[in-house]
Amino acid sequence: MYIIAIAWIYVTLMMSVAEANNSNGTVLGAIVTFILYGILPTALMVYLMGAPQRNKARKAKEAAWAQGQSAGSTSVQPDASSHATGGAELGSVAPVREKE
Repeated sequence: MYIIAIAWIYVTLMMSVAEANNSNGTVLGAIVTFILYGILPTALMVYLMGAPQRNKARKAKEAAWAQGQSAGSTSVQPDASSHATGGAELGSVAPVREKE
């Protein structure tokens, strides 16, 4: 799939170069040609052709999550970092209570 995308980008790049070097062509026209004939269709093709792979990865992730839940692990940690979530920084202002 990627070889076709690379080949099409190369073809549209050569079209853009030819348009920029033509006596009637402009650099702006070459840029528009490269974007409209090259980048947009290639991005759409890569996105659509990658949909089955994304679905397979999503289903595998859901299956792994469901298997982890059914195996008896009730503690799911979304963030396993060692940093405090709301800890005070050094040199920060101490909280002040309201007067009663």
